[in-house]
Amino acid sequence: MYYDEYFPFYAAYANPMLYQGERMQEEEFELMKSYYPRIVQEIQERVEEECRLLDYEGSRIYDEYPDKYMFYHLCSKIKESMKPEIKAQAEQSCFLDELVHVLLGQEICRRRCRRKRCRGTFYHW
Repeated sequence: MYYDEYFPFYAAYANPMLYQGERMQEEEFELMKSYYPRIVQEIQERVEEECRLLDYEGSRIYDEYPDKYMFYHLCSKIKESMKPEIKAQAEQSCFLDELVHVLLGQEICRRRCRRKRCRGTFYHW
């Protein structure tokens, strides 16, 4: 069967709405982050910065079973990098350790899920 007009092969399989769900999810995540208290927003920024540094091919955060010690070490590094006044306010309410653990776990999980969706799998042999 021949067509009069040129029809590129990739147009047959293109889905223009493919990344719209991902974009909408990111926008909603950013909206929810804007509702965080100021201290939590600053901790979240530190967590994202640390995860951005570890976001590369073969990174430890993309291991099938991430190391618990690596996770603990990242949390300690984030806590140490915070400003002293924020650290003092957060330690007064005794939630700093737990909050950093939760935010780091959530960010790593979000990045792993996004990577899995984009590549189809975690591993490329």
